[in-house]
Amino acid sequence: MVFGYTEHSHRHISIVSQRAGDILDTLGYPERTIELARIAGYLHDIGNCVNRTDHAHSGAILAYHILKDMGMPVEERTEIMMAIGNHDEQTGTAVSDISAALILADKSDVHRNRVSNMNLSTFDIHDRVNYAVSNAELKIDSKDRKVILNLTIDTQICPVLDYFEIFMDRTMMSKYAAKYLKIWFELVINDTKLL
Repeated sequence: MVFGYTEHSHRHISIVSQRAGDILDTLGYPERTIELARIAGYLHDIGNCVNRTDHAHSGAILAYHILKDMGMPVEERTEIMMAIGNHDEQTGTAVSDISAALILADKSDVHRNRVSNMNLSTFDIHDRVNYAVSNAELKIDSKDRKVILNLTIDTQICPVLDYFEIFMDRTMMSKYAAKYLKIWFELVINDTKLL
């Protein structure tokens, strides 16, 4: 990884893997579906080893072949390929329960720990927004059928409006992913419900 890019390493994929599985687990999905969501979460950014641009598609193909070589049944590896290929907001959308859980999990990981560049004077807007977020919690409420992304943003570092400037597409993608799972997506920033 080139130092200075947003972190996509073990920390990020572990969080996404855990959250994707937790979403489906809380909603009562079968154990194997939950496990496939966790695998998709763990592998979802593998395409970055090729190029950041179009990493969802190259990653989907890489993951498919890795899982094929490991002996995973074609139906399962196709589900994972489809989820990975649709997790990026530029080209993807929720097309399955696993892909919807992956999208919600991936887009919820906004946090200062993802900022590799520690020189505040050279921060771009992505660095500022991520660095301003000191807490990002994803809660799944099975009773009320909703998922809540609860963020704490230091407005001295970055105004809330900057979050929407760069994350509006991700927020809308999360909303539609939740809708695919027949639940509601809520965004709460600094104890204020915004969506």
